[in-house]
Amino acid sequence: MSLPSHVSLVEVGPRDGLQNEAQPISVADKVQLVDALSTAGLSYIEVGSFVSPKWVPQMAGSAEVFAQIRRKPGVTYGALTPNLRGFEDALTAGVKEVAVFAAASEAFSQRNINCSISESLERFAPIMAAAKQHGISVRGYVSCVLGCPYEGWIAPEQVAAVARELYAMGCYEVSLGDTIGTGTAGATRRLFEVVGAQVPRDKLAGHFHDTYGQAIANIYASLLEGISVFDSSIAGLGGCPYAKGASGNVATEDVVYLLEGLGIETGIDLQALIDAGQQISNVLGRPTGSRVAKVRNTA
Repeated sequence: MSLPSHVSLVEVGPRDGLQNEAQPISVADKVQLVDALSTAGLSYIEVGSFVSPKWVPQMAGSAEVFAQIRRKPGVTYGALTPNLRGFEDALTAGVKEVAVFAAASEAFSQRNINCSISESLERFAPIMAAAKQHGISVRGYVSCVLGCPYEGWIAPEQVAAVARELYAMGCYEVSLGDTIGTGTAGATRRLFEVVGAQVPRDKLAGHFHDTYGQAIANIYASLLEGISVFDSSIAGLGGCPYAKGASGNVATEDVVYLLEGLGIETGIDLQALIDAGQQISNVLGRPTGSRVAKVRNTA
């Protein structure tokens, strides 16, 4: 299969990247990050999450961030909404697109959201109905698609069943997440072969963590399977509180470098992206997690 001519990136740094940070991050710093990402040319930015601050303290200011960002035409500013209350709060904040998440692992679903996979999908029904009523698009996430910290290997057929349910419920796109970063290129290709038989490949996206250093290889494997949408996180921010040892998402800068080298269009300014990553890394007081940025910043 030939490589896609254009790839879209879903920037998850402001939400998935920052939600696990121990130190408080101001609304102003989050706004600055989102605006810098918009300026760099990203067309989809996941700005925050409308979830109880008791569970995810870093996302407490999401409504304020949405109120202060400079929204650019053509850019989607999304939010994670795990329940109907979260969806209603997102609607009030002027969010035009939301995301829901399920797991491919029963054990992970219980540890993460305290319910079974089927129960989690049932919880989404009122969100999907409300979204349809208000003309809001819904994106779906499936976690632990290439491995689970509690169950180990996850059968692709299990992932396909959950992805199919989300797509049937009305998610316009389903992102398959290697939450603990144990996936390999071969397993990734097999995953998209199996899931792609039940959900159209142009409705699927890849979400890879770099725990084992395999994220870029897995993205290339996905490209060979015709996948043209990927989640990534500026400066490689992120992790998972329920997956011990899981490092950050693949760095957006590194993905753009890969795609540019393949002659694939993204519409993203790599240097502006590196600058945005350095800016938030300075706020956090640590080096960027992007290999490309580390080299460019010292060159």
